[in-house]
Amino acid sequence: MECLDLFLTFFRIGILTFGGGLTMLPMLKYELVETKKWISEERLLDCYAIGQCTPGIIAVNTATYVGYIKKGVIGGISATLGMISPSILIITIVAMFLNSFMNSPILLHALVGIRGAVCALMLNTVISLAKKSLISKQAIGICLVTLVLALFSPVPTICLIILAGIAGVILDRIQGGKSHE
Repeated sequence: MECLDLFLTFFRIGILTFGGGLTMLPMLKYELVETKKWISEERLLDCYAIGQCTPGIIAVNTATYVGYIKKGVIGGISATLGMISPSILIITIVAMFLNSFMNSPILLHALVGIRGAVCALMLNTVISLAKKSLISKQAIGICLVTLVLALFSPVPTICLIILAGIAGVILDRIQGGKSHE
């Protein structure tokens, strides 16, 4: 039953979110942290970070990792199948009717509205996660440096994540592990 619950939860997340990994964070937080209480918000951030660092689609990687945490390999498979099933169904349906809807003004306006809502939800999630993650001067400094590099340099995202992780370890070692006390 837990595997079915994992499948259905990630199916619901997959079918109700629009725009990819970061746009799913509000729904992931609501479903996994607040409603199901399967993991903490901090653990969700860890899962999302690992999902972003590993090859593949962030949302699928995150679902796989959360499923694995909850129920092992079979949980990872159930969550992954739940996450990808809506996309497969929607893409199949859209492909069948794509040409007849591509120039529909209603569809174009709906997509504009959806994009605006997605941006608002992403900003809300970023602010909420920042409040929990930026708990030290070092974390704030790493965040700001990473933000500047992400905005104004061609450094790939994966390199920024790895460099930020290394910086966190180095700063922790320099302080002698005091940041966790």
